[in-house]
Amino acid sequence: MIQYLEHHQLDKVKWDLCVQESFNGIIYGYSWFLDLVSEEWDGLVENDYERVFPLTWKRKAFIHYLYQPFFTQQLGIFSRNPLDEETTNRFLEAIPDRYRLIEISLNSQNRVSARGFSIHNNLTHELALIESYEQLTAGYSENTTRSIRKAIKQDLTVQADVKPDVVIRMFRQNRGRHIRTLKNPDYQRFHRLVYTCLHKGKAQVWGAYTPENELCAGVIFLFSHNRAIFLFSGLNDYGRANGAMPFLIDAFIKEYAQTYLTLDFEGSNDPDLARFYKSFGSREVTYPFITRYRLPMMFRLLKKLRTAIRNR
Repeated sequence: MIQYLEHHQLDKVKWDLCVQESFNGIIYGYSWFLDLVSEEWDGLVENDYERVFPLTWKRKAFIHYLYQPFFTQQLGIFSRNPLDEETTNRFLEAIPDRYRLIEISLNSQNRVSARGFSIHNNLTHELALIESYEQLTAGYSENTTRSIRKAIKQDLTVQADVKPDVVIRMFRQNRGRHIRTLKNPDYQRFHRLVYTCLHKGKAQVWGAYTPENELCAGVIFLFSHNRAIFLFSGLNDYGRANGAMPFLIDAFIKEYAQTYLTLDFEGSNDPDLARFYKSFGSREVTYPFITRYRLPMMFRLLKKLRTAIRNR
């Protein structure tokens, strides 16, 4: 039986044990992670926490809606036992009607065909690191290999114990200037998230440095379930011109080659980013993004108007 439980009703010990033992567990599903990325979340729970489904929600103008929090690529159903399409559909049908608008990502093991939902397959890229470093680098594109050689020629070096603050600052000073959806509270929330993950031994922060010991590229990786997630990165103009990011990722791959770790590049639907991730020999993996709108007519018209203005 699937139950809808409000946040205060959840047994977080059982919840986290379910995520930990799930065949499709991801770090995003732990209760402590959800507490950090979403101000409000409830859950669907089957039987005695055999399967769980976090519902991250907000409320605006008396409308409750489900949304995908920043820094959380995939959620959906986490299960100790195999999942089929029918089970996924049952969970979606159990979402309370109070959520009039739904825009959420499930995970790559959730296959869905539930009526009443629009389904779009998002793209991520994964690279299993089980092979030797030499075998893995044989899958690199010529351009990536060339960029790594350029970084070596420029005497770049790599460190694996960088402070998250400098990577976040580098992102905000460069690419982040053009991303309007991320506000100061989002960065503050992310700061707390990364330091919590570091404290729990679930994160590493790697950086590439110039010969003058100045950071020119940085990556924050999260670890769980034999998976390393490329969560966040920063890159300046010098690093971009001198192959710092490929050099940094290559160093990570070299460090973890011949292990059971999978490097999850966490995206992307963007063709340029997808091309970059593919250049390391990664494979495409899809996960469902589902939507459902049950809004009064006035709200539907306002939503269409806002979407049209955004897309102009």
